[in-house]
Amino acid sequence: MLSVKYTANGKLKLIIKKGDRTDMKILVTGAAGFIGSNFVFHMLEAHPDYDIVGLDALTYAGNLETLAPVIDEPHFKFVKADITDAATIDQLFAEEKFDIVVNFAAESHVDRSIEDPGLFLRTNILGTQVLMDASLKYGVKRFHQVGTDEVYGDLPLDRPDLFFVETMPLTASSPYSASKASADLLAMAYHRTFGLPVTISRCSNNYGPYQFPEKLIPLMIANATADKPLPVYGEGLNVRDWLYVEDHCRAIDLVIHDGRVGEVYNIGGHNEKANIEVVKIILEQLGKPESLITYVTDRKGHDQRYAIDPTKIHNELGWLPETKFEDGIRKTIQWYIDNEDWWKNIISGEYQQYYEKMYGNR
Repeated sequence: MLSVKYTANGKLKLIIKKGDRTDMKILVTGAAGFIGSNFVFHMLEAHPDYDIVGLDALTYAGNLETLAPVIDEPHFKFVKADITDAATIDQLFAEEKFDIVVNFAAESHVDRSIEDPGLFLRTNILGTQVLMDASLKYGVKRFHQVGTDEVYGDLPLDRPDLFFVETMPLTASSPYSASKASADLLAMAYHRTFGLPVTISRCSNNYGPYQFPEKLIPLMIANATADKPLPVYGEGLNVRDWLYVEDHCRAIDLVIHDGRVGEVYNIGGHNEKANIEVVKIILEQLGKPESLITYVTDRKGHDQRYAIDPTKIHNELGWLPETKFEDGIRKTIQWYIDNEDWWKNIISGEYQQYYEKMYGNR
């Protein structure tokens, strides 16, 4: 375990409503990843008196450089560790006495899950178990599991009236979504069997700053900027509900403070777009020709449509997405233009080899 920074404030164990406590300590796993890092930024700004411990194994998608803006903040500490390392996790919980755990740590790329399912099962299921065991042992008052809408499977393209709701059965399509569904079920089992105070959120596709450039939007931005081919699966007709990452972070903030224990909350963006439509918007914004689009062999078991109904979180917690896709994509593109060094440093080494393996022969 490598501690980059250490603060030791706030050791109270009792959680009450947001605004009544100013010294809570929160563990954010997967903190050097895309959504985890944005959540750290959000929490430090929204709750400046909270102590945030960010944990990440710094595998291929975890980039400590992402946390550079907050690494010297007095209320932030970074710990390098793997959530499957039970001894290290136990030691960390014993030392820190966390009030809340928010688990973003996960292998998350569908293509990689098809290449190596075992890695996803270890991290996404067994890692979640390790965190929950420690949470039970050390009296954590809220364990929040960050899930995905992909656990619901998919919706047909010809039924725009259908949406994912929290009561739908889980019908995962890929090893990735199956591992996330398993983690959700395990979390609910820990709540029912052991009384662990669990909440779960399931979000639609996120986009925004600091997203690893194997995902659709940053990949297309990076390739278009370099006048490289833009690989689009199949005909690009698969539909996703796009959620700006800052809106997602606000929603989780609400759930961990005011959400009901034992409940699942869907978090959706009300921004359904076909993949090809997203790609063309990026090209238009960058002033690049559509001739850069290259259609490649479709992904195995590719889900057709994701669409979330966020009525429950709106009715119970008052949350709605604030960012329209047209505004969010503009801000996202500008961020990648302004931060070329960040993503160009990533597109090398292991990632470059993986990119060639996945797309080079299609």
